[in-house]
Amino acid sequence: MKKILIPTDFSKHAEYALKVAAQIAKKNDGEIILLHMLELPHQAGDAIGAGKDIPEIMFFKNAAIKKLEDLMDEDYLDGIKVSEVVQFELAFDGILKISQKNNVDLVVMGSHGASGYKEMFIGSNAEKVVRNSEVPVLIIKKEQDNFQVNDFVFASDFSDEVKKPFEKVVEFANKFDATLHLAMINTPNDFKSTSTSEEIMNNFISNFKVNKHQTHIYNETNVEKGILNFSNSINADLIGMCTHGRKGLSHFFNGSISEDLVNHATRPVVTFKI
Repeated sequence: MKKILIPTDFSKHAEYALKVAAQIAKKNDGEIILLHMLELPHQAGDAIGAGKDIPEIMFFKNAAIKKLEDLMDEDYLDGIKVSEVVQFELAFDGILKISQKNNVDLVVMGSHGASGYKEMFIGSNAEKVVRNSEVPVLIIKKEQDNFQVNDFVFASDFSDEVKKPFEKVVEFANKFDATLHLAMINTPNDFKSTSTSEEIMNNFISNFKVNKHQTHIYNETNVEKGILNFSNSINADLIGMCTHGRKGLSHFFNGSISEDLVNHATRPVVTFKI
C-alpha cells in the first residue's frame, strides 16, 4: 500500500476517504495521488479538440487545481508525499486509467451509496470502480478519525478462484495486524453442513500465512444480510469481498454482492478483483 489513489469531488464523503488514506499512508510510508475528474458536457469535450471555449474550460480546470492545492495544505496530510491530477473524463473511466498508469496499490473512495432506481440503472461511481478495478478498492462511508482494523471480516465461498485475490486479502490483514474472520454464509438455497463448511475453510486457509484468523459459519436468508448481520455481531472494523467484475446482462441478472455491500453497508468495505 505504497501508492494510494484518492478520487475526489470535494464532497465531505471524499474527504472522509482522504483522511483514511492519509492514516494508511503514514503507517506504510506511502504516497497519495489526489484525482479530480472534470466531467464536461459532450460539447465542451469537442471544444477542447476544436480550440473553442478554451478560456471557460481552463477556468474550471484552474478552479479544480486551486481546490486540490487547498486540500493538500490540510494538517492531516503533513509529512505525506501528495501529488495532484486533474483530468477531463467520465469519473469511473478516469479513475481506472489513472490507477493503471500510476501502478497504484489501493484506491480509497468515499461513498454515500445509491438506492432504488439510481442503484439499478445508473449505480454510483464507487460501484463501477469496484466492479472494474484490478487493484483493491476501499470504500469509506463516514468519518474515521482513527482508522483501525482490528477485526476484518472476509466472506466467501472459499473456492479455488478466490485463492489468487486472497493473497492480497492476507497482505491487507497482516499489514494492520488484524484478526481475519473467515465467514461462510449458509443460506437455504446453498446450505452446507457445519462439518463440510469447516473442512472447506480449513483446507483453504492452510495455503496461506495469516497472522491471526478465525473461521465462522453464519446462517441467514441471503448472503448480503448474512455478511452485514455477522459483521454487526462482532462489531467488525472492515468487510472484505471478492468481486467478479460482471458486465452487461450477466451483471444485471446476477447482480454483485460486493456492489450491494458498497451501497448498503455502513462499515468500510474493501473489494478484491478475481
